[in-house]
Amino acid sequence: MSVSLNLTPQQEISADIAIELGKTRQPQYGRYLDELDPGQVFEHPRGFTFATGNMLNFARTYMQTNPLYLNTQYARAHGFSDLPASPQMVFNVTLSLGVQNDSEKAIANLGYYQVEFLRPVYPGDTLRAFTKVLERKDRGAEKPGIARIRTVSVNQDDQVVLQYERKIMVAWRGDRLPTTPAADVAIEFPGEDAPVVELPLHNSHYAPGLTGPNTYFEDFAPGEIIVHANGRTITEEHMALTYLVGNSHPLHFDRVFSSGLSGKMSGEPIVYGGLVFAWLDGLASRDVSEHAVWELGFTEGYHTQPASAGDTVGALTRILSVEDVPDVADYGVVTMQLIGVKNISAAAALEKHGADLFLKEDSKRALGKEKITDKIFEIERRLLIKRRPC
Repeated sequence: MSVSLNLTPQQEISADIAIELGKTRQPQYGRYLDELDPGQVFEHPRGFTFATGNMLNFARTYMQTNPLYLNTQYARAHGFSDLPASPQMVFNVTLSLGVQNDSEKAIANLGYYQVEFLRPVYPGDTLRAFTKVLERKDRGAEKPGIARIRTVSVNQDDQVVLQYERKIMVAWRGDRLPTTPAADVAIEFPGEDAPVVELPLHNSHYAPGLTGPNTYFEDFAPGEIIVHANGRTITEEHMALTYLVGNSHPLHFDRVFSSGLSGKMSGEPIVYGGLVFAWLDGLASRDVSEHAVWELGFTEGYHTQPASAGDTVGALTRILSVEDVPDVADYGVVTMQLIGVKNISAAAALEKHGADLFLKEDSKRALGKEKITDKIFEIERRLLIKRRPC
């Protein structure tokens, strides 16, 4: 079907139309706590088509050094059909797709849990995202509550690409405007209870000069602490970068909104935490992940302090375990803890705080310790990493 319209000259008519303030509408997005019902499912709007250009821009913007996300020939030599999107981009896009429905009214993102990357995302792939409300915790009528949600993204073939849980802190609606109803969801909520990662890997040693010599599986041992040399100063660029991945929470780019809040979040827009995570990952990449062929996932991740434009972030990694993969001789799994700090170098943070830097912030009170204001992030991650060629 085609449509043809003959356009006549447009006449200005606003002066002739009565102004009726009683017909004003104020659409609202996101959900308050009482609008997040356990079992509720959202299909998030828009979707996102990945293209080589935005994939490369993301990898470079967040200082990724693994050539797997920068070099198509390198990716193909290792068995991928094309350049794969970096896991951080897939994660940021998927989380951002859900904000309009599940967290645009959230006060804080409290944590990431059981994040699992199941399939590569290639140029031309289009992701859709779905969220299910798992639990709602009421802390009293005068206090914001906590919602636990599960989000899944699928590609154009309805294959699960990424799945994870997170907790968000959300206030009750009270006398505020109700939010715009979400569309009905006609399909069964996707996700895999027993996920299996299947990768088209070749153990290639294509152009070994493209990577450093010290990030093979054999180069890591439990207990090692790696201090990443460079920091990254965040500028007001973060506001535009937030919307480039589709995040619609005004806290990250609307100064009128952010300055109107009360408490420590009031003032300049807060940097979207997914971007902070991506920069920390990138700062660590040349020391820990240049020979990684897959991000298996991460869990128990927390933004322990916010970041704003002007802050400089730095990163440290602690190796937690190294494991052989049954029946796979060419790769091993390394589990590590990634720590982020702000406005202090990673080396100075380690000297200042020592072992306390690697203790979970929420455990500090029970241990009789003070929380570290220099620390902004903590998470555990698992990487599949190539072994050194014989």
